[in-house]
Amino acid sequence: MSGKMLSKGDRRREQIMNLLKRQGKITIQDIIDKFACSEATARRDLDLLEKQGGLIRSLGGAQLDTPSPSAGREVPFNEKKELLWLEKEAIAAKAASLVEEGDVIGLSGGTTTFLIARELKLRRGITVVTNAVNIAMELSESDGIQVVLTGGVMRRNSFELCGPLAEKIVDSVNIGMMFLGVDGVTEEQGLTTFSEQEADIARLMLKRSRRTVAVFDHTKVGRTSLFSIAPLTAVQGCITNQPADGKLKRYLEEQGIALHLAEPAAPVL
Repeated sequence: MSGKMLSKGDRRREQIMNLLKRQGKITIQDIIDKFACSEATARRDLDLLEKQGGLIRSLGGAQLDTPSPSAGREVPFNEKKELLWLEKEAIAAKAASLVEEGDVIGLSGGTTTFLIARELKLRRGITVVTNAVNIAMELSESDGIQVVLTGGVMRRNSFELCGPLAEKIVDSVNIGMMFLGVDGVTEEQGLTTFSEQEADIARLMLKRSRRTVAVFDHTKVGRTSLFSIAPLTAVQGCITNQPADGKLKRYLEEQGIALHLAEPAAPVL
């Protein structure tokens, strides 16, 4: 389609994919309501998009084709950043609103924490401790932020520095508030991630922090990744983009864990 004028159907399918990237899933009824088309057209569009790749058809709709931890494949940062970008920006803005001048904050690696760094770029009087090379680079030209980057061996998928050297540096710093990115959140298994090395360094950063806030979009809720970081009771707050399901919400309330909602603005079609 590049270089050619898009047809009405091409534009509609492009908008359907944009919605999928924001929401993670879409129903036939969503397409009918949003695009004023017939059920047959909605189904045909999803069938065409499935053939092109990027979505998986389901009963009554489709979901974004994103590899899960159970599939044995870790999703690289450059793929993750294309997913639910608006939701993650809203979560990042909410997280940044909790930061004040003089704070020492920690940022683990990940797309949401990267966007928190972007939100903080123009702030002053803040120290950021991170083990993520891309986060440090994002903040490198900010005059008002002091960046402490751990050493260690870099994982290419996430740009995170891990291993004994990183752990040695983290063990010598004191963090006020830690923003922790995760791959899975459940009441039973707590906070989980795909990488054992990243779980180790995240656990240590959490230990060196007075307060920790987990940041995650709604697709991480109810998902358990391979390696445990910590139980949910190890954090004092969570920031996400949709209300938690009843079971998780009750658990957070019972444990006194604050839940902050960050809903993105509605997309303009």
